[in-house]
Amino acid sequence: MVNLDDLDPATPVLVGAGQYAERLDEPGYARMSPVDLAAAAARRALEDAGIDPTVIDTVAGVRQFEISAPDARAPLGRSDNYPRAVARRIGADPRRAVLEVSGGQGPQHLVNEFSAVVASGGAEVVLLLGSEAISTARALALTEDRPDFTEHVGGDLEDRGYGLQGLVTRYFQQHQLTGAPRQYALFENARRARLKLSRTAYARAMGRLFEPFTRVAATNRFAAAPVERNPAELVTPTVRNRIIADPYTRFLIARDQVNQGAAVLLTSVAAARRLDVPEQKWVFLHGHADLRERDLLDRADLTTSPAAVMAVQHALDVAGLTLEQISTFDLYSCFPIAVFNICDGLGLSPDDPRGLTLTGGLPFFGGAGNNYSMHAIAETVRAMRASPGTYGLVGANGGALSKYSVGIYSTAPTPWRLDDSGRLQAEIDAWDPAPVAYHADGWATIETFTVGHDRADAPVGIVVGRLERDGRRFLATAVAGDEEMLALLGDEQPIGERIFARAFGNGNRVATSPAAMDRLVPRRAPVLRDDFEHVLVHRDGHVLEITINRPQVRNALHPPASRELDEVFDAYFADADLWVAILTGAGDQAFSAGNDLVWSARGEAVSLPRSGFAGLTSRRDMTKPVIAAVNGYAMGGGCEIALACHLVVADETATFALSEARVGLIAGAGGLVRLPRTIPIKIATEMITTGRRMPAAEALSHGLVNRVVPAGTALQGARTLAADILASSPTSVHASLQVMNETAGIADPHDAVQHVSRARDAVLLSDDMREGLAAFAQKRSPRWRNR
Repeated sequence: MVNLDDLDPATPVLVGAGQYAERLDEPGYARMSPVDLAAAAARRALEDAGIDPTVIDTVAGVRQFEISAPDARAPLGRSDNYPRAVARRIGADPRRAVLEVSGGQGPQHLVNEFSAVVASGGAEVVLLLGSEAISTARALALTEDRPDFTEHVGGDLEDRGYGLQGLVTRYFQQHQLTGAPRQYALFENARRARLKLSRTAYARAMGRLFEPFTRVAATNRFAAAPVERNPAELVTPTVRNRIIADPYTRFLIARDQVNQGAAVLLTSVAAARRLDVPEQKWVFLHGHADLRERDLLDRADLTTSPAAVMAVQHALDVAGLTLEQISTFDLYSCFPIAVFNICDGLGLSPDDPRGLTLTGGLPFFGGAGNNYSMHAIAETVRAMRASPGTYGLVGANGGALSKYSVGIYSTAPTPWRLDDSGRLQAEIDAWDPAPVAYHADGWATIETFTVGHDRADAPVGIVVGRLERDGRRFLATAVAGDEEMLALLGDEQPIGERIFARAFGNGNRVATSPAAMDRLVPRRAPVLRDDFEHVLVHRDGHVLEITINRPQVRNALHPPASRELDEVFDAYFADADLWVAILTGAGDQAFSAGNDLVWSARGEAVSLPRSGFAGLTSRRDMTKPVIAAVNGYAMGGGCEIALACHLVVADETATFALSEARVGLIAGAGGLVRLPRTIPIKIATEMITTGRRMPAAEALSHGLVNRVVPAGTALQGARTLAADILASSPTSVHASLQVMNETAGIADPHDAVQHVSRARDAVLLSDDMREGLAAFAQKRSPRWRNR
């Protein structure tokens, strides 16, 4: 046993903890803001420790849901400096204020981090806090007398950002996989398959896991849903307990309808003594760890999160303890899999008599946004004081089984111990990622799945699959209205079943067979039509002229226009009698101003065909020439379209720019790749980072355009260039572009020259080769046939 007098004065110690909550239906409901709730909890922590708020030198806050993502809404308003707003409420003026990244690991991570800060002398009295007022916000958002929680506090703030990298991706959004219930359901269903359990048996297991949690919540005065339920109630679908995402009913997932706040006070031993905090209130951090799992699709095994298990084991190692020596647990319980994962990895029984929660867990106590585990820490502090010398473990989870922070607490004195999470994290980061196919085509098998259910929308079938041909993993959704696929996902065990995948511009889709896919999404015949809404087409012999016809918005493109251009280019590349295409913009102001930002700002759906922006920027079959006739501005996406074309004719008024950075975007439709490969890298970098506009004459000097023609004659100049191309064999032009495409990624010129292409054979067997040689010998113009 370590003697208190032998401790280093800088040793960190928890000296105060406080919680506060209010329910809409309770007497005295005060419509408190998140700042008010956190301040009430902080006052209780200060009262618990018996210290004055003016001694606080650091305050760190956990983000509410309403400030956890760039597009998060705060219907009643919010503070612009949450930690300092709380500090001002309680009469504190800390020199340092911190706003932590998003994620349920945040409270425990802050305890771990600031314990190290205190131990190093960087702080003496630290207040850690968090809160949510989601119930109030939802209940009052549309009322006439709704409160206004807006606060302009000012002061320094160390805002660490959202911390969502790898957790929210465009790929997930395309496949409606942004909500936590759907992501966790993928892990849950994968685990059921690994254990070879029936749906009924697994549902019983989830119910039995959470039944004791409801009993704890029922006696917790801070719980949002203090109701004891039996296993059958938890897992049986009813009107009130509807299916959220297979296999989850509403009672099995974190409850975000809460008004809760929690705070803890961390000091050095020296400060605790100076402030006369009674020693029987001191709680020490014996072990700690912080680890991050590989991103969801990178994981070798979707049935588990080994990083979380490693974090718990490492915290035990740092503390010098075994699992058997732990008296209390609070394992993050947003979904059953988060608890099962730790139990599976450590050999901990789900019905361990010590219990797995002190609060009642996120579905019943309340999933207080990112701050749930601050309540778990506060409860652990109380439990440790009630049983001196015992040990309590808190496991805090964030993301999609992604981030895990652990703390082991006791009143038993201990010196500060460093952990070795950095070394373990390097080991995790070195694990080989699973190969991923972002565009999936062909037969596949289901690796895991869920079916999402929203009140107003049709069910959404979501699949993680593996392609048969190469084993790559992919995300996909069932085609809307595909009852056959939904029935397959509703079978006893869909995992391992064979399905067919096809990639589209707005993501991958799966069906039970190629025939079913063709029936659900009929293939479009690649033929030109004359009733396009946003595009004009004109056929002149072997030349196809395409005009973006949106002059009212400077020919900016929205998704419907890109889809029409995709259809036009499909027809062009499929028609053997069309040899050259010219793309231009209507009017004399702009070739294209790029992406229609007004459309995007309205919140309209933004999706592109698989061929990319304008049906061109991601197209792989560019083996017939496309000429851009640039008349005026080629801005942002308009410049990217020009870069995707083989040739560019610009009139002397034309201007080129990648202006995306000026509006908080990037040139993601190929501009960041093609511009540095087309013009000098320094010039390209300047254009990309500043949005600088390049006039036509300069563009010509750098090789960005082929020809500059007088103002108003870009289309005529393109027609002249097209006529020059038509003088060459279309077979040779086609084969030349194909070889250029095939060798573009070969760095060594010798290897590129030696590349074997079928295009060469096509030229040798063509009528055009014989005709060209004959015409040369006979001193006449060749008559090309393109075959």
